[in-house]
Parts: sequence; structure tokens; C-alpha cells
Amino acid sequence: MLSMIVAVAKNNVIGKDNKLIWHLPEDLKRFKNITTGKKIIMGRKTFESLGRVLPNRKHIILCNDVEMNVDNENVEILDDLKLLDKYIESDEECFVIGGATIYKLLMPFSNKLYITHINQEFEGDVYFPEIDDNEWSAIEKEKGLTNEENPYDYEYVTYIRK
Repeated sequence: MLSMIVAVAKNNVIGKDNKLIWHLPEDLKRFKNITTGKKIIMGRKTFESLGRVLPNRKHIILCNDVEMNVDNENVEILDDLKLLDKYIESDEECFVIGGATIYKLLMPFSNKLYITHINQEFEGDVYFPEIDDNEWSAIEKEKGLTNEENPYDYEYVTYIRK
């Protein structure tokens, strides 16, 4: 089963220059809590932007570069979308973590969305696909902690496919 996890600005921006635009430590903690012990699926650029292999997670990198080589037992590199079928059809929840191309490609196969909606617009160069209200229902909402370290107004929303 595929789920997506992402922080999205009001104008659907998710990043710029292969980086996060905002810093919300509480959201990063949530990401860690939700994805630890799970498989995370991403594109090459997202993997490179992490700067390291995240602990206690299996990384599945979908990319066209068959020469890409990462010497780590927690990293699997796939060069064909069909090779993701075992994760799409699995009973285990696997998380799509980006980037924009991977979100768009895998949205039709996802059953759940964990979205941090940031109530502010940002300038960026990558966007999350529109969430179609006819396909998705919000099942849980929680206001994010706003303070000096987390300066933006934001909300965690969990969606399931109708």
C-alpha cells in the first residue's frame, strides 16, 4: 500500500532548488515518527537532497540512471515503475516522499496522504499535485504547533481515497 507524506504551501509549492523552503522542526519530527521502520520511495534528486541514508528506513529510489550506485543495504535502486508493484500491492504501508515527478507518477496508486498544509504561499519550482475532493476525504486534522522554532501557521491533514 502506498501512502504519500509531504509538506505543501498554500500555492502547492513543495520546494525550490532541490531544497525545502521552510523549516518546521515539529513537522520533521512527525515525518520521522511516521516513516521510521518503513519503506520510503523517492526520486534520485530527493535522495540526494537528504544528504544521507535516513536511519531505520528502507530507501527505494526510482530513477532512470541505472549507473547510480549507493553502497548501503538500506537502499534499493529501481529503474522501472513496474518494479514498484510489490510495494504498491503490499499490505505494508510504504511512503512516497518526493519529489514532484514521483508524487505525480504515484498519486494514482496511493491510498492515503499525510499532508502538512502550510497556510502561506512560497516561491518555488516544484509543486504537489492538486488533491481532488472527488477522490480524497480528509479523515483527520490537527493544528500544528506554532512558536519561535515553527513560525508558520500549519495543519496536519490525513486523507484517504474515497
